[in-house]
Amino acid sequence: MWTIRFWREAAVSIRKDKWLYLMSLPGILYVLTFEYGPMYGIVVAFKDYNIYDGVFASSWTGLDNFRTLFEMSGFRRALVNTLIIGTYQLILVFPAPILLSLLINEVRHVVFKKFVQTSVYLPHFVSWIVIGGIMYAILSPSTGIVKALASLVGYEGAITNLMASTEYFRGVLVASSIWKEAGFGTVLYLATIATIDPHLYEAAEVDGAKKWRQIWHITLPGIRTTIVILLIFQVGRFLSVGLEQVYALYNPVVYEVSEILDTFLYKLAFENAKYDLATASGVFKSVVGLILVFTTNYIAKKIDSDSGLI
Repeated sequence: MWTIRFWREAAVSIRKDKWLYLMSLPGILYVLTFEYGPMYGIVVAFKDYNIYDGVFASSWTGLDNFRTLFEMSGFRRALVNTLIIGTYQLILVFPAPILLSLLINEVRHVVFKKFVQTSVYLPHFVSWIVIGGIMYAILSPSTGIVKALASLVGYEGAITNLMASTEYFRGVLVASSIWKEAGFGTVLYLATIATIDPHLYEAAEVDGAKKWRQIWHITLPGIRTTIVILLIFQVGRFLSVGLEQVYALYNPVVYEVSEILDTFLYKLAFENAKYDLATASGVFKSVVGLILVFTTNYIAKKIDSDSGLI
């Protein structure tokens, strides 16, 4: 009986908001077609895939592909690099939009504020290939801007090639991520800050609270829910640290410290035609990401029942 009641209530709801459902239909079709439709390919991770036999005719191998994957030294190296770079991004890249939002919010000159917002948004719309060219143009030890500035101030010593340095390359990845994405990441935070009641700031000012106190006790609690939700998303992407970025910036000299799971997976699939192992790597990433999302959400709900996704 409950199923009949469920479908009856669903039909009433659809009739009531039919235009809203109609407007959401293209988005639903897109998700079903491009997100859920291809998921049948996950079975490749559990098969000895042969391109001539196809997905369904290839023989089953169980978890053999995962065992082979974990035994590969290249996979273990890529996993370690991904964990290190992912930790850097979580600690350094994730807070950057929050800090930038707080700074922009304190700008009172409207024209200058809009100029700053537009300036920090723009890098997001530039592809990583172009960003890679810009980074090489800036950091080149022979013809880069850094070399020109060093010569300008009278320095004639050797310039370290940061793009080919195993010691500094991860720092280049983090710095370029902040430069490209921090500005665009402020959109949600500034929108949330705009919803905070201005009377709270007036009351705090009357009580003698300075700007730092107002930020700590009013602004940050006001955007706490947004921070937690975006943090959960960031943790869920912990093993996806950016194929386009790394592929555009790295080179054979720094493979040891920059080869990540995404680039390793890409090479397995498109350079070595190991589609079964590449799919197993993708499934591993997805499962770990799902576990991290639920774990982070659980912790967030324990700390604050109003936070979290579900």
